[in-house]
Amino acid sequence: SVKIAKTLNKRGVEVSERTVSRIMTKNQWRSCTVKKFKATTNSKHQHPVSENVLDRQFKASKPNQLWVADITYIPTNEGWLYLATVMDLYSRKIIGWAMNKTMTKELVTSALKMAYKRQKPGKGVIHHSDRGVQYASSEYQKLLIKYNMIGSMSRKGNCYDNACIESFHGILKRELVYQTKYKTREDAKKSLFRYIEFFYNSKRIHSTLGYYTPNEFERLYGNSTA
Repeated sequence: SVKIAKTLNKRGVEVSERTVSRIMTKNQWRSCTVKKFKATTNSKHQHPVSENVLDRQFKASKPNQLWVADITYIPTNEGWLYLATVMDLYSRKIIGWAMNKTMTKELVTSALKMAYKRQKPGKGVIHHSDRGVQYASSEYQKLLIKYNMIGSMSRKGNCYDNACIESFHGILKRELVYQTKYKTREDAKKSLFRYIEFFYNSKRIHSTLGYYTPNEFERLYGNSTA
């Protein structure tokens, strides 16, 4: 059976995530609003860019078919912490991530290496990102070639071309970051790790997945093909 994630209301009564969503909609309640904006995409560079192969086709029929990647930022008292993530569109699972105080090509390559080591995909994965300098760098592109992946990039200035990973970063900030004040980058790293691995991938259900968690949905595919 589906392991429904639980949440506590102010009276201490356990209710399902779907019930919370229904109550919020009925009362026209909204989650935290977006705070500061900091650009993470620098597309003013001389590197070649890939065509938009993904073309907003966000529905995958199996794991390791369509991957999307992006960078976001987390405020701390020490300054910004940058988070690079890679998502498998089949399960919406965050399969790779990396964090650092600088937004470099090493940041995104570390996230991709983690995703590849974790998933061990075959040839032909479509990898989609924005056209930022980190993803367009020769180092990152060489890694895609090494992994036999097909590069795809959003159109210039069009965040909707990478909507799923953008949505994850929005959820992360509303549910965690905007509720927390981080004194240090190390504090933020530990908090983000727990959220991604022990809550988002393992416990947070998704309506688009039939109210399964990413880990459950991925396992279901494995069971169906066993």
